[in-house]
Amino acid sequence: MIQVLLTELMAQKGRQEGRRITYEEVSRATGIHRTTLTKIADPRGHNVRTDIVDKLCVYFEVPVEKILVHVPDE
Repeated sequence: MIQVLLTELMAQKGRQEGRRITYEEVSRATGIHRTTLTKIADPRGHNVRTDIVDKLCVYFEVPVEKILVHVPDE
């Protein structure tokens, strides 16, 4: 399964900037609907379009391999 490391990236950015990063802030900055962000952050997985991954890469200033991770099915 492919997982999106959104909550981890939000926490990391928050630590770097010394503040809390919210879904609402990411939504405003990227144009990705807040509901979509909460769905893709769910560990069970959710289909995510490549344009959304691209926007997250730009916002967090990281390559795609920092956004997505493959977790083997059990």
